Amino acid sequence: MVKTATIIFLGLAISFTFLLVSPPPKSFYHSLYISTSLSDNTSISHHLHTLTRRPHVAGSEANAEAAAYVLSIFTSSNIKSHIASYEVSLTYPASRSLTLIRPPPEPPTTFNLYQEIYDGDPYADVADEVQPTFHAYAKSGTVSGPVVYVNYGRVVDYLTLKEKGVNVSGTIVLARYGEIYRGNIVKNAYEAGAIGALVYTDRKDYGGGGGDTKWFPDEKWMPPSGVQVGTVYNGLGDPTTPGWASTGDCERLSEEEVEKSGDVPLIPSLPISGADGETILRSVGGDVANEDWQGSKDAPTYRVGPGPGIANLSYTGNQIIGTIQNVIGVIEGAEEPDRFVILGNHRDAWTFGAVDPNSGTAALLEVAERLGKLQKKGWKPRRTIVLCNWDAEEYGLVGSTEWVEENREMLTSRAVAYLNVDCGVSGPGFHASATPQLDELLKQATQQVQDPDNSSQTIYDSWVDSSNSSPIERLGDGGSDFAAFVQHVGIPAAAMFFGGGYPVYHSMYDDFIWMEKFGDPMFHRHVAVASVWGLVALWLADEEFLPFNYLSYAQELQKSTKNLKDEISDKDISLTPLFKSIEELQKAATTMDNQKKAIKERNGWASMWNKDHLKVRELNDRLMMAERAFTDRDGLFGRSWYKHLIYGPSKHDDYGSKTFPGIDDAIEEAKSLNTADSWHSVQHEVWRVSRAVRQASLVLNGELT
Repeated sequence: MVKTATIIFLGLAISFTFLLVSPPPKSFYHSLYISTSLSDNTSISHHLHTLTRRPHVAGSEANAEAAAYVLSIFTSSNIKSHIASYEVSLTYPASRSLTLIRPPPEPPTTFNLYQEIYDGDPYADVADEVQPTFHAYAKSGTVSGPVVYVNYGRVVDYLTLKEKGVNVSGTIVLARYGEIYRGNIVKNAYEAGAIGALVYTDRKDYGGGGGDTKWFPDEKWMPPSGVQVGTVYNGLGDPTTPGWASTGDCERLSEEEVEKSGDVPLIPSLPISGADGETILRSVGGDVANEDWQGSKDAPTYRVGPGPGIANLSYTGNQIIGTIQNVIGVIEGAEEPDRFVILGNHRDAWTFGAVDPNSGTAALLEVAERLGKLQKKGWKPRRTIVLCNWDAEEYGLVGSTEWVEENREMLTSRAVAYLNVDCGVSGPGFHASATPQLDELLKQATQQVQDPDNSSQTIYDSWVDSSNSSPIERLGDGGSDFAAFVQHVGIPAAAMFFGGGYPVYHSMYDDFIWMEKFGDPMFHRHVAVASVWGLVALWLADEEFLPFNYLSYAQELQKSTKNLKDEISDKDISLTPLFKSIEELQKAATTMDNQKKAIKERNGWASMWNKDHLKVRELNDRLMMAERAFTDRDGLFGRSWYKHLIYGPSKHDDYGSKTFPGIDDAIEEAKSLNTADSWHSVQHEVWRVSRAVRQASLVLNGELT
């Protein structure tokens, strides 16, 4: 009896002593992270102002200076940091010209292809550092031909022209930005037989609709001379090192081999302004374009051509092997240093980059500074947190892709999740995309952070109110640095931002003044995105059990499969294997949740010093690795770099996200060919996805068959 009492007393004494000397719980630090005592909108504003003082395209001295600034903030926040450099293929404009030839007696027009400085522009002294307007990786060449107006340059637009009897072969197409990725605009033009492509920013989409609407700096809209530049590369990473990292004297493809890959354009192209686009449209005759092809209310009537206006287009690019610099910061985990929670944003910009991407960079630096302050207060993450500031994203997600390709095996076995912020802020309204097991985590984080535009509610309240359907999108597109993590390796990921599309995108007017006047005058949205971003990272890094919900994943797959069933209901395609594998995934996710609950119940006071850490670790490994199972070593047909069979980009729009991209590609092909073999290929892709889903179930179950 005395012995029992002594044991109980000693147990209570040890427990009491443990409580007295133990640090605050992780939740204390998480609450502190999003508190006003740690957040600083003035600091974020200063970071953005510093990062955007000069144009800083990838490979430039200015971008190297910006990298040094990011490195200095990481280091001063007590984050061990380094530069990871790569030698990659980059292109810059050497010469370009564009002349419009009209029928006599109209004189020809030679366009100056110049974005105008406005009165009082504080960046006028560095405006000459902005690269001349161009498309990265555009084909060099000189072409001349009648102009055909092709609307947004989508496949469906070319079908409309075909129905009108318009022959695009041998012409130069004029397309407007707004619906699909510019690289696909040029590729679709080539496949339709065009010899060149011009892409302009229509006032209807970017200029506020025309009429009396003012433009920047008076209002947020694109000025008439504004040009959206960007890449037209249809691949990811360095085009000369597909699938491996561009390190030192590595193996490289020749220029001819790169062209044969099909990822770089085979016809010259140029981006042009809305004003120049309208001038060309006035020279185009032929049938009047459909109503939904027309421009703003005071624009000329758009006709499809071809001609009589003839465009003489000349472009010469300068291709180099240049150095790019990723900045990597690491906060090592105290208990599981070999498990990585990765946050990423890119730094390089086509011009000043106040929205794209440095609103996200400023938020990343805010996250770093807050984590540094938490460390001073005694916080240490359970798992390792890695902060990544990528380079050369604008050229084709080059910096992040090279890093992922170099570290592929390490990331495959150790990465918990990747959290991306690109354009962090361009206006009001929160948006997020994710692989489905992170859905609930995003919702919970937004329920903890105040809406920067309405202090009476949380971000979640306004987010859900503004969305007519599920507020969380999927990460199937190739639009930002999450692509290599999700679509090549199979790492759970999320992306978030405030705003959305904005009129001065990729133009020289995306500067600090635009952000200060229109994007986020008080920089409260920057603070909010840093709060959500960092809070999700903290939960992933600190929670004993990884907060993944695979029941959400199974439900999302069920919904997508039902939509697929509706699309091919009149075809002899069986989706039974897919439905069955999703049912297995649902059962495995339920079993996993029950196992998690059982371990938590055992880990009470009675077993406080006897937790089964191996069981927790093993369960977390299953949660972490399940996403990898959705990848296939052969990848998508004709696009083998993309390994993920659940989420990937649309074949004809790299910005377009697709669920079951392999099935979607096969259906598109089958609809075109309408042969027994082509529909058999659809069934084969259904089986491939079914097998991948079943593999994910086996991983979650954690037992051999």
